[in-house]
Amino acid sequence: MTNNAMNGDGQSDAPRLRCGAVGVGRMGQHHARVYAEMPGIEMVGVVDQNFERAQEIAERHGTVAFETEAALLEAGVDAVSIAVPTTSHEKSAVPFLKAGVACLIEKPLAPDAETAERLKDVAESSGACLMVGHIERFNPVMRAMQRATEGGFQVVPRFIEVHRVSPMTFRSVDIGVVMDMMIHDLDVVLMLMGGREPDSVDAAGVAVVTEHEDLCNARLTFNLPNDQGKCVANITASRLALKTERVTRISGENGYIKIDYATKKGTVIRRTANELQMQEVADQLRRGEDLTNLDWSELVNIDPLVIDDAEPLKMEIEEFIGAVRQGRRPEIDAMAGFVNVRTAERIVASIQDFIQSGKTMNSAH
Repeated sequence: MTNNAMNGDGQSDAPRLRCGAVGVGRMGQHHARVYAEMPGIEMVGVVDQNFERAQEIAERHGTVAFETEAALLEAGVDAVSIAVPTTSHEKSAVPFLKAGVACLIEKPLAPDAETAERLKDVAESSGACLMVGHIERFNPVMRAMQRATEGGFQVVPRFIEVHRVSPMTFRSVDIGVVMDMMIHDLDVVLMLMGGREPDSVDAAGVAVVTEHEDLCNARLTFNLPNDQGKCVANITASRLALKTERVTRISGENGYIKIDYATKKGTVIRRTANELQMQEVADQLRRGEDLTNLDWSELVNIDPLVIDDAEPLKMEIEEFIGAVRQGRRPEIDAMAGFVNVRTAERIVASIQDFIQSGKTMNSAH
């Protein structure tokens, strides 16, 4: 693919990409909308198991409703979004991937690591672009954090604390909270760890309303490269809360970052460059001096993150289309999606061990 160069009139010289959406329910309908609104995109059509639903969305965006993936593929597409239930990702995506059609597959990539690896292998074999739709990577506060660290300020994470809780919506009750909600944060944490899986996983979970875990706390430990020590990520996800909270805190020796996805706010706290003053404070503490009147905020720089108002899904699809046009790997490629799913599987396995240990203790009494 060629870069999307602009001519003198501000119009794209790149050929129009023919796109489609498979699954136009709660999330997929927005994929269809974004494609229909994007310049340089021809919206070929949509597919949904509920054909009336497909017709409704197609009419809304001036495109065609198809009854099957095969019919959409035959119509001719360069790129598609796959927004069907996770258990159907492989069935829907493989025909497109084998034909060399780029696929943006909604998170998680697959219901299990074995299926995720098969999808990855098919994409690599055909050379088709495969991107996974972990939308939190494109949340305004996440982009703001990345901009804040571009100028040379880097926090080497030592402790990452994540809370993602919400009331029960009775959606996605066929899977547990790890694959339903925590998968978002696993993607961000593993991205911060350079795509590495945790060296150890310890988790606890409880099934209350559904047959799967509705609440989970996972502790992931990473050995950092270059003898930088360890990082611990403590992640809590619950769909049994009375309010919604989506907060990530990243702590290191030289700084602290707080990201609030729900309120779209964030804070960066940096140690000041005045190392002499910091050393003086450390010496005073060692001498046992009383520093209770010292204002801690004078020793650090506290800055709010500058948040834009861009739509995360639009940014996600623009990254996908950019990767297709430029023939490059997308930001969240098949390997990232596979690693996320395999880590989620390890957490669920640890939960089962936790539950089983409780049963064993109870039976022993």
